[in-house]
Amino acid sequence: NNRKILSGIAEVIGAPDKIVDITVAIDKMEKIGLDNVNAELREKGLTDEAVATLQPLLTLDGANSEKLDSLRQMLQGSEVGQKGLDEMAYVLDHVDALGLKAQVELDVSLARGLNYYTGTIVEVKARDVEMGSITGGGRYDNLTGVFGMPGLSGVGISFGADRIYDVLNTLNLYPASLIASARVLFINFGEREAAASLAIIRQLRSAGISAELYPDSAKMKKQMSYANDRHFPYVAIVGESELENGTVALKNMTTGEQATLTPAELAERLH
Repeated sequence: NNRKILSGIAEVIGAPDKIVDITVAIDKMEKIGLDNVNAELREKGLTDEAVATLQPLLTLDGANSEKLDSLRQMLQGSEVGQKGLDEMAYVLDHVDALGLKAQVELDVSLARGLNYYTGTIVEVKARDVEMGSITGGGRYDNLTGVFGMPGLSGVGISFGADRIYDVLNTLNLYPASLIASARVLFINFGEREAAASLAIIRQLRSAGISAELYPDSAKMKKQMSYANDRHFPYVAIVGESELENGTVALKNMTTGEQATLTPAELAERLH
């Protein structure tokens, strides 16, 4: 979408001063549905006539080109809205020229609540999985002025690491034959054990030894399978007894040999 299109919509429904309320409300469309969006808009002071005028704009269907044509007609009275449509057409044309495999959809209900966006806004969702957006961002022309650099426009984007991780797991997209970049994998038994493991990992990394902690306290079998699939030479275990004794159990994944070591001895063994 484009924030100028949203500004144009606010103009043509006669509520240009309600642009923030409109964008915040319609950005919730997917979560709360059209009826609840309409109710929120009325609560924010939009008239029934303005809400009624908005409906065709929020229920556009068809190909992107058809949506653009419809919006051209609906936003005839808004100069800023027409400029937003020009920018949107430019972006869509150039995306098509790149031949991307992604499915690109013009969605007028996409608003992104942050008010510093001034042009194109985007959200990315993964196919074949029920998940919210994993990436989002947009164009801003005035934001840098807040930091003493007026007149410098830019584009920003952020990634939802947790959601991307969940998508990769759900779709089983982690490669099975990846060669590990880390030398040792620490098994994750829970918060206390993970905190102790991270302290040791920090020491190992300071000594130039690459180490990882499994991201959650999954079953031991799953974590060991992960270590095998990614060819970790060693697995380190910090459980209850190791916590009490200040030690680490180290297993050689090739020989099966296991040793109980102090963190200092562990660093020496892994060098």
